[in-house]
Amino acid sequence: MRNYDLDFLKKFSMVIGFLAALTVSLILFAHHLQGRVPAEVDPATVQRQLNRIAPAGAVYAGQTGAAAQAAAVAAAAAKAASSVAYGGTMDGSVIFNNLCTGCHTSGAGGAPMLTAAGLGARASKGVETLHKHAIKGFQGTAGVMPPKGGNPALTDDQVKATVDWMLANVK
Repeated sequence: MRNYDLDFLKKFSMVIGFLAALTVSLILFAHHLQGRVPAEVDPATVQRQLNRIAPAGAVYAGQTGAAAQAAAVAAAAAKAASSVAYGGTMDGSVIFNNLCTGCHTSGAGGAPMLTAAGLGARASKGVETLHKHAIKGFQGTAGVMPPKGGNPALTDDQVKATVDWMLANVK
C-alpha cells in the first residue's frame, strides 16, 4: 500500500469513529429526554380510575342529619341577611357619613355637594331619576356616580333612603 492510501484509511477511520460516537451520544440524549417527558394519559383510563375510587353509596344519618342540614341552611340564610351593608339600617345619615361623605362634601369626581347649587340643581330632574342614578350609577359631563356609591352590599331601599336624606339636608 502506498503512503497516501494509509493516510486516507486513517482519516476515514477517524471520521467513521467520530460519526459512530456522535450517533451513540444522540441515542443516549434522546433516551434521557424520553424519560423526562410526561406520558400522555388516556381519558378512558382516567375515567376507569375515577369509577374505581368513587364511593359505593351515601350515608343516611336519619333525623340527626336532617336537623344538621336544616341548621346549616338557617345559618347560611342568617349570614346572607347580615351581609347587608351597615346592618341594614335605613338611616340615610349613617350611610352618608360612612360612605357618601368622601365625595359629596369635597365635590370629588364631580359629585354634587349638599348645597342648593350642587344637589339642589340636580333635584329638578326628579327624585326618581336621582334614585335611579344612585342605584344603577351614572356618568355624565359633570361627574361620575358609581352604582350604589361603590358599595354593592347596599340595598336599593338603603340607597333611596340616603338620597332622600341628602335632599332633605340641602343647605
